[in-house]
Amino acid sequence: MSYLEFKRVLDLILATILGVLFFPVCIITAIAIKLESPDGPVFADTPKRVGKNGKPFYPYKFRSMIPNAYQLLKTDPRFKKAYEEQQKGGNYKIMNDPRVTKVGKFIRKYSIDEVPQFINVIRGDMSLIGPRPYYPDEIERQRKEYPHTKKSIELALSVKPGITGLWQVTGRSQVNFDKRVELDAHYAQIISNSFGKAVWYDLKILFQTPFAMLSAKGAV
Repeated sequence: MSYLEFKRVLDLILATILGVLFFPVCIITAIAIKLESPDGPVFADTPKRVGKNGKPFYPYKFRSMIPNAYQLLKTDPRFKKAYEEQQKGGNYKIMNDPRVTKVGKFIRKYSIDEVPQFINVIRGDMSLIGPRPYYPDEIERQRKEYPHTKKSIELALSVKPGITGLWQVTGRSQVNFDKRVELDAHYAQIISNSFGKAVWYDLKILFQTPFAMLSAKGAV
């Protein structure tokens, strides 16, 4: 059995267990989101992301922004400054994003908005540990801005994206795109080539994740 096959079995077992354990948190979060903005959906209405080998998929996330936030960023004059910041930034994130709700700020800080992605893991779109999924337009823009990352992007997309990974435990939004994709490529190489080293690497990331969540380092 290869490590990737072993990893898939482990993903199914852990995602199911964690999904059950976090179910009460999901219910409370869903209620809080609807109480703050009753007209909006519980899940984020964001575009699909790029998965393994470039296959698009929808990552389930609790909505942490106002309804239709992704489209409004490009079209609403209120968010012109935020849009310009996103386009100029090196990690596709916006500091103090004006679209984020009060509930959203809290669940983003502690990565609670990512909990529904256990569904993606069970479906096979994602893994518990892996590179964070990229937006299609994010990849295109960053390829032009950082042409030297082409090979790293290809390596990063050769494995399933994850709920947590090197980027999440090493500063998240404090890490620019070129460094982020370098981390993702490094991770992809390790888990694809060495069973023993891959097990150790994944366990290390898994144990660092709760501390990264509680510290909220790099969360926006």
